[in-house]
Amino acid sequence: MKCCGLAVAMPQGQQQGSSFVERATANMGTVPVLTLIPAASGAVWGWVHRRPIGSGRGGVAVVLRGRESRSHREGRQRNREGKETVMPKDPPGNPGGPEPGREPWIRVSGMQTKLHRWAVADPGRRFDDLFNFVHDPATLIVAFARVAGNTGANTPGVDGLTADAVEQTIGVPGFLDDLRASLKDGSFRPLPVRQRLIPKGRGSGKLRSLGIPTISDRVVQAALKLVLEPIFEADFQPVSYGFRPNRRAHDAIAEIQLFGTHGYRWVLDADIEACFDRISHSSLLDRVRMRVKDKRVVALVKAFLKAGIMTELGTFEDTNTGTPQGGILSPLMANIALSVLDEHLHRPWRPGGTMSTSSRRVRRRAKGLPTWRIVRYADDFAVLVHGHEDDVQVLREEIAEVLATMGLAFSEAKTRVVNMSDGFDFLGFHIQWRRKMGTNQWHVYTFIADRPIRSLKAKIRALTNRTAQRDPKAVLIRLGQIMRGWSNYFRHAVCKHTLARLAHFVWLRVARWFCTLHHWTWKDFRRQFTRPDGRWKPLSADGITLFDLAAVPVTRYRYRGAIPTRWVLPQPA
Repeated sequence: MKCCGLAVAMPQGQQQGSSFVERATANMGTVPVLTLIPAASGAVWGWVHRRPIGSGRGGVAVVLRGRESRSHREGRQRNREGKETVMPKDPPGNPGGPEPGREPWIRVSGMQTKLHRWAVADPGRRFDDLFNFVHDPATLIVAFARVAGNTGANTPGVDGLTADAVEQTIGVPGFLDDLRASLKDGSFRPLPVRQRLIPKGRGSGKLRSLGIPTISDRVVQAALKLVLEPIFEADFQPVSYGFRPNRRAHDAIAEIQLFGTHGYRWVLDADIEACFDRISHSSLLDRVRMRVKDKRVVALVKAFLKAGIMTELGTFEDTNTGTPQGGILSPLMANIALSVLDEHLHRPWRPGGTMSTSSRRVRRRAKGLPTWRIVRYADDFAVLVHGHEDDVQVLREEIAEVLATMGLAFSEAKTRVVNMSDGFDFLGFHIQWRRKMGTNQWHVYTFIADRPIRSLKAKIRALTNRTAQRDPKAVLIRLGQIMRGWSNYFRHAVCKHTLARLAHFVWLRVARWFCTLHHWTWKDFRRQFTRPDGRWKPLSADGITLFDLAAVPVTRYRYRGAIPTRWVLPQPA
């Protein structure tokens, strides 16, 4: 059988009703039920979701992603059959073919390249028949691989299922077959996300709500992202850097530094109040429909937006607005919603606009009119203005009206107008226009903000508490992981002296902890960690050496200008 252009070999002897989803089918009428039920003997309790398939189907409901026990060797048999179903092998003796197991990735990459090329060539095109690509076996294989490769793969949703549980009990091929069948026949319904409250940071004492979808929902969201991202990337503006391929926070900082150096000294340091929680669903879906004509894909996106939240107290809450943080699809949806802001402020920079060339910007400023540039990373953005403070206030009111169309508003307590000579914090960096020491030259510098430094010190103090009876080797490994990741992010700032001070702080904390842990005096400690010539040895335990922040090379991150997407085809020579 062929589906979506991909040959699928169906296992012999498989009868109707033998799949995982079909075996769990129950006639529950037309009322949706969310309940906790036990499966057969020896099975695991878990959430199941009974929902009607739809009109014209007799009111039959399907239990999605409920887990049941299997008879002896049934799961292994399904696994063997599924491998032939979802991942056909190359015929022997084909040295010129792709590597075994790489076919799904090659197929998905090729389809993404075509979608992106078509979207770039025709900005007004609305794509139809995308749903077949969403439930294509190759798309689901790549989607599951991405979900299983995430750090949260073993964090369960409301059904209690993890990626490891899928691989060990159900089997990935059988799991994807059942998921694909439910997508094709229209019976798939997302389950509510499991709420997880984490500290918001910044010393506010507030909590951030994360929504953890089920494994099945994560796979479908990843499949949707594989299809939608190359289409909407063709429309996203170059001033947006958050959660986009081939872009990172350092690109946003480099752009701010570049324009600040060229006279854009007034800054609207903006913060959107509860951005992910308050995005209007109707406005967001309208922007999705501008590019997606396939009603099944739009309905699937809407189903995820409306899935609801299972709170930590076990109560269900509707999601009438917002896209819960924690889902794979949420960052893309947020970028689609906030692209209305990018388009509004970047429109004068488009070809033919009033700020499209340097000469037009100079003439505009000669008339006393301001020029501006927005730099956005997800829901954090800064608007740089070459003009006066009053110009920034006018822009602030204009931006507030644009955000209101998506159901969003400024956080009045956190949004402010500053001059770059006073400095402002953005993405963990402190950006300031200041005089170079020993000269009369002024430059825009990027330093490490105070908050990340305090956060790093707090983590180090927690690991090196003098009363903690931890394994020194494990502590040094964890300290290295934290400091290595932290320094890799901040090493492009002006931070050589900061890193040296932090390295000294870490060394003292570990040294005092070692003395307490081993009941050493300072003389014992010196005897242990000094060479015959009196110089210090690196602090170590069981072959693990303490990571040295002072040895991290500090380099400047260069502005990259036009950043190509990953789907740009190489130009012929």
